[in-house]
Amino acid sequence: MNRPVTTLYVALFSLLLVPTSLLALGGLADYRPPAEPRVLDGSLAKSLERHYDEHFPLKQVGINLWAALEYLAFGEGRAGLVIGQDGWLYSDEEFDPVVDAQRQLRDNLALIRGVQRQLEERDIQLLLAIVPAKTRLYPEHTGAHQPSALQRSLYPRFHRAVRNAGIAAPDLLGPLQAAKSEAPMFLRTDTHWTPEGAEVAARALSEVVRSAVQLRGEPQEFVTEPLETRAHQGDLTRFLPLGPLFESLLPSADRLQLRQTHAAGGDGDALFAETDLPVALVGTSYSANPAWNFAGALRQHLQRDLANHAEEGGGPLVPMLKYLQSEELNNAPPQLVIWEFPERYLPMTSDLTDFDPQWLAALKDGGERQGLAAASH
Repeated sequence: MNRPVTTLYVALFSLLLVPTSLLALGGLADYRPPAEPRVLDGSLAKSLERHYDEHFPLKQVGINLWAALEYLAFGEGRAGLVIGQDGWLYSDEEFDPVVDAQRQLRDNLALIRGVQRQLEERDIQLLLAIVPAKTRLYPEHTGAHQPSALQRSLYPRFHRAVRNAGIAAPDLLGPLQAAKSEAPMFLRTDTHWTPEGAEVAARALSEVVRSAVQLRGEPQEFVTEPLETRAHQGDLTRFLPLGPLFESLLPSADRLQLRQTHAAGGDGDALFAETDLPVALVGTSYSANPAWNFAGALRQHLQRDLANHAEEGGGPLVPMLKYLQSEELNNAPPQLVIWEFPERYLPMTSDLTDFDPQWLAALKDGGERQGLAAASH
């Protein structure tokens, strides 16, 4: 470059650098060093670097600009998101092929059978609530994106496998499809179902339970009341980091009517007054998050209280394995365990490092032998 252009370049760069540096220095006012800062091993430098990275003044601007470019120019978000039509967002877990899926399918099915075997030894019945994928229930909004062949076959394959193993797993897809013309069954911007979808699933499961199992204890009336209706930006919008600069580009928020279930004629504490609960619920955030009120809907339709051992963020296998080793199961075994299990998790790996490998191997081995015995019949 010739001298005038070089001079202009340096001047413009300085005009950008100087105010940015001053803003960054101002961010140091909020910096709190470690309780015992050490210079020689670099801990103080790492602490300062981490603070600067989190509070860099142009970081959020850059994130917003790049996200807006990807979204507007290519119709894409961050890895993990598939953008459909009409403001619908989907998890890419429901579309993409899974690495080494066949082996993982076999391992997870063996664990499921092993869980059933462990419960049967305690005279506890297992009911598997397989939650259909959002793409399966709402394929009309996926646009040009299509699930892989594995994902398309997953729901019937899952049902066939557990049926062959003698595990009860009612079809939830049919009732959800029948009800989706009356109310949304899944949230547009979230991976989860709506309270209406959770209620439809709970009613379908309860009908099966009532026809097959005589739950101990006297029937108890539970009442579900609507609470506030609020705007809900779903968990999938986190893969579109457009705010605060371009927040208006985000799909419109869902409308979520919260619900609360309580024992008729009693206060909220009455839900947990019983100690001998005939039903235990284990599962994922579909069951754990009170915003969907799945546990409450089950209480109402089963006319029984239940213990909720579902957890958010760990998939369906981890909370069930924890429950098998829990004092609650040993001290107060239920009559029925309802295991909520989203179909997309069947070919996925789970972090099982907190569990004894030998115990897991024995559980899988028992499940595999049970599966072979069921297949031979």
